[in-house]
Amino acid sequence: MNSADALEAGRVVEVPVRAGEGRLDYRVLVGSGLLGRLPALIRKHAPAHRYALVADSNVTVLYGRRALQEMVEAGLACELLTFPAGEESKSRTVWSELTDAMLGAGVGRDGAVLALGGGVTGDLAGFVAATYLRGVPVVQLPTSLVAMMDSAVGGKTGVDVPAGKNLVGAFHPPRLVVVDPRTVATLPRTERAQGLVEAIKHGAIMDVHYLSRLERDLNALLEGDPSSIGTAVLRSVEIKAQVVSDDEREAGPREMLNFGHTLGHALEAQAGYRVPHGTAVAIGMILEARLGEVLGVTALGTSERLERLMARLELSLAPPGPEGTQEVLAYLRSDKKTRRGRARFVLLKALGRVARGERWSHEVKETAVAGVLERWSAGT
Repeated sequence: MNSADALEAGRVVEVPVRAGEGRLDYRVLVGSGLLGRLPALIRKHAPAHRYALVADSNVTVLYGRRALQEMVEAGLACELLTFPAGEESKSRTVWSELTDAMLGAGVGRDGAVLALGGGVTGDLAGFVAATYLRGVPVVQLPTSLVAMMDSAVGGKTGVDVPAGKNLVGAFHPPRLVVVDPRTVATLPRTERAQGLVEAIKHGAIMDVHYLSRLERDLNALLEGDPSSIGTAVLRSVEIKAQVVSDDEREAGPREMLNFGHTLGHALEAQAGYRVPHGTAVAIGMILEARLGEVLGVTALGTSERLERLMARLELSLAPPGPEGTQEVLAYLRSDKKTRRGRARFVLLKALGRVARGERWSHEVKETAVAGVLERWSAGT
C-alpha cells in the first residue's frame, strides 16, 4: 500500500526528513485527527519539563484552548501564549514579547515550544525557540495549507523587518511536525487558495504529474474535499522533505523552493504586506516564468499555463503600477539571495524541471527584471 492509499485508509503516514549521511533528523506525521492525539505525540517525540504553546488570536479560539486543556489534563505543564493574528505580528516586537512571556512563565532550557497555526506562527514561534536560552526544541503544528505544504517542514524560522521578509532568522529544525489535514475544513475558501499556491509551486519545480493532478482536482481542493486535501498535502510534504533532506541549509538544491519567492517577497514588501503571501508568490511564479522565457531558459507557454491555473484560484493578480514597479526593484536589491548587487532567481526549464544555473539559481540583470515588471504593469 502506497502512502496516499494508507492516508486514505485512515492510517498515519510518517515522512522522514534526513540530515547529513542519511541520519533521521525528524519526522513529519500526516493523518486525519492527529491534533486530537497531541499530548501522547508530544510526550513520545518531544518530552520536556514545560511547554509554551504559541498560537495567534484566531487559532487560539479554534484549537489553542482545547489543545492547552488536553495537555494539562494529560499532566503536561503548558502555557498558552497568544499574539494578534496577521503578518504584521511576524516582527521583532512580538518575538520579544513572546520571549519575555516564556521567561515570565519559567520555561527553562528543558522546555519546548509548540507552534500551533499557520506560516506566521511557525516562523515566529520557531525563531523564538531558536533564540530562547540559545535554543530549545520546537514542534510544528500547522493548521493552514501554506504551513502544512511548505513552511512547517524545513526548519527555516524568522521575522520580517522594514527592509523585507525573513531577513532576520535562523535555521532551527523542529523536533516533530504534526499535520492534521482536517484542520483545513475550518479555513475559508480564500485561505485554501493561498495554500494551494505552494502545492502548485512544488509541482512546477519537481513533479509535473502532481501539477496535472492539482489542475484536475482544483475545484475539490478549493471546496476542502478531505480526500483531495489529504493527498495533496502528503505529496507536497514528501517533495519538501526530499529537498530539505538533500540540502538542509539552502546551499544547493533547496534553492529550488525559492521559485516565485524572490519577486513574491518584494511584491509583499512593496504592498506593505497587505497582499497575502500566496497571492504574491503566485504572481512571482508567473513573472519569474516570463523572465525565464525572455532569457531563453524556460519553455515558451510555461507562464501562460501557470497564469491560467492561478486564475482558477480566484486570486487578485493586479499589478502595482509604474511607481510600484520601481519600489519592487528596490526591495529586490535587499533580498537575502542577492549577490554582487543582483537578485538571484530560480528559473524553470519546463514545468516539473528547474534550470540549473550557478548552483540552482540565476543571477539576472536588473534591466531584464524591470522589463518583465513594466510589461506586466502595462497589462501586456
